[in-house]
Amino acid sequence: MTTSPAASRLQNLWDDAKAASMSESEKLLYRSNLLGSDKRVTNYGGGNTSAKVQEKDPLTGEMAEVLWVKGSGGDIGSMKMDGFSTLYMDKLHALKGLYRGVAHEDEMVGYLPHCTFNLNPRAASIDTPLHAYVPRKHVDHVHSDSIIAIAASVNSKQLTAEIFGDEIGWLPWKKPGYELGLWLEKLATENPQMRGAVLESHGLFTWADDAKDCYLTTLEIINKAATWLEEKSAGKPAFGGPARPTLPAAERRAVAARLMPVIRGLISQERHKVGHFDDSPAVLEFLGSAMLGTLAPMGTSCPDHFLRTKIRPLLVDFDPAAPDLDATIAGLAKAADDYRADYAAYYDRCKHPDSPALRDPNAVVWLVPGVGMITFALDKPTARISGEFYVNAINVMRGASAVSTYQGLPEQEAFDIEYWLLEEAKLQRMPKPKALAGRVALVTGGAGGIGSATAERFLKEGACVVLADIDGPAAADVAAGMARVFGADMVRSVAMNVTDEGQVIAAYAETALAFGGVDILVSNAGIASSAPVEETSLALWNKNMDILSTGYFLVSREAFKCLRAQGIGGSVIFVASKNGLAASPNASAYCTAKAAEIHLARCLALEGAEAGIRVNVVNPDAVLRGSKIWSGEWLDQRASTYGKDKEGLEEMYRQRSMLKRSVLPEDIAEGAYFFASDLSAKSTGNILNVDAGNVQAFTR
Repeated sequence: MTTSPAASRLQNLWDDAKAASMSESEKLLYRSNLLGSDKRVTNYGGGNTSAKVQEKDPLTGEMAEVLWVKGSGGDIGSMKMDGFSTLYMDKLHALKGLYRGVAHEDEMVGYLPHCTFNLNPRAASIDTPLHAYVPRKHVDHVHSDSIIAIAASVNSKQLTAEIFGDEIGWLPWKKPGYELGLWLEKLATENPQMRGAVLESHGLFTWADDAKDCYLTTLEIINKAATWLEEKSAGKPAFGGPARPTLPAAERRAVAARLMPVIRGLISQERHKVGHFDDSPAVLEFLGSAMLGTLAPMGTSCPDHFLRTKIRPLLVDFDPAAPDLDATIAGLAKAADDYRADYAAYYDRCKHPDSPALRDPNAVVWLVPGVGMITFALDKPTARISGEFYVNAINVMRGASAVSTYQGLPEQEAFDIEYWLLEEAKLQRMPKPKALAGRVALVTGGAGGIGSATAERFLKEGACVVLADIDGPAAADVAAGMARVFGADMVRSVAMNVTDEGQVIAAYAETALAFGGVDILVSNAGIASSAPVEETSLALWNKNMDILSTGYFLVSREAFKCLRAQGIGGSVIFVASKNGLAASPNASAYCTAKAAEIHLARCLALEGAEAGIRVNVVNPDAVLRGSKIWSGEWLDQRASTYGKDKEGLEEMYRQRSMLKRSVLPEDIAEGAYFFASDLSAKSTGNILNVDAGNVQAFTR
């Protein structure tokens, strides 16, 4: 897909008034955030920026030259001041005397902490030498698609010279590290007219002695490359032109919703994965193109792209011109097995005696012609970002194939990046995953007190959550509040009436598209009614049965379909009621429906056990605070039944309990978490009373 030249140009966002009062280090952060805010400059976590700043030495009181450079693992678009490493420049130069050559360059990373200024705990990245040794005050390193399109062309050196003349240099592919830092220093020192360099199959470095000048240089060089690419590719069909159709949007989403749970199950045998779906124009253009079969197996070129997307994507056997989705699904297991075998063979071909052990051999990127791209990772943000990186790779392949011939990283070089011992050390420093990391939960009645408390409890433990509620706007408001705390990637909302079969089915499809499937169902949607039996209308009776019995059946049935498609077990939790075990006066419809709900859970526990699907019940009693069902007639009705006013009802419930304590939504959420987590991995068919003690509700 083409973009108009005006729309594709990066705009100068530098505000002189804002920058006037900033220190040099603050200008560095300002510049970094501006560059990182535009994904056309660099992707999330990609690239790095630096400034050489005069600082007062805390020991001597004298001024010292200090390198401020993005630390390991940061993101220039969102980082703060604490995201920079700070190192003495004189000590960094002293490291040259310790360098024993390219065979030993990795050991230089171990010396970087000895160069730390002011006890800064932020670890320095492997790219530190590339910034330190360039003889300019300010350095930017970014991964613009237009630049990498040139860098990933087979004749990238000639193209760089054609576009930029002698103002931008060029260096052949070299794994990032100390040696490359020395190469870049030599290039800049011997060519003082140069304002930057293109690194083959990698990206762009630019430099200047002023923060704003460096920023403007970066924009200028990227825009110049983009203009040149547009002019050279004008009139040429992207990727050789279309070769297969694209399905309409609704059909694409329906296909993806069927595929994603199956794929998720195939690749989540060791650890649960979370999915992301992308059917953006750039993706669909690539998937429909004549060059798809040639380019996709070549993988990506830029190390940042490659580390996120693996050696190559998996191209799903699906023909949008004559779709046979059942046949495609039947072939997914073999496709996954073949990919794993191919990845293991790649590992065996390229490994070194000291290489880390084989990692997860499953594909990250799944390409479905005519439908879109599916990515899976251990968490939702990583799945989304991996997709974004592959879109960057698509843009690179489009540009390179339009003006030259695209080339991916050589296999051995790719392996040496992926299984780099320094990368392995970074992986080993990753924090232990939370208890529900990689799990996906659907919570019905999600806008109410118990539903929202349960969702929050799950989110705290790393789960992705879909809040389903008949009140769609209320669910969206609750989800928005949780997104502000836990991140927009982690929570979704959907309007769903549990008694409407179509809405229930659609909600599971939305959940599959959002996260790849589901692992946990908390069936919590509720209603309450109170009336003597002779005053209970058939409509009231049916309403209780529709929501509390039929509704629980429908959401459970669809959960079972998804859980069986995945084949990795799961947990279904019914939020029932003490009234399902112990009768209450003037509530025959409610109590009977709740009893049916509990017995349905027992039946489902029998059916699901062989598939690892656990079904359990949390039985609350008198959860007044935050509960929607206590905000209407039910409160008045129960107060009337027990001869209490509204204020006295909660105290009455507290005093009638054995423990004399109020039951809160958070208490029910804790019970739901117990059944959702591996803490209860050997429990199914159970009832957990969370009622502060009620002898009538004892199950034995």
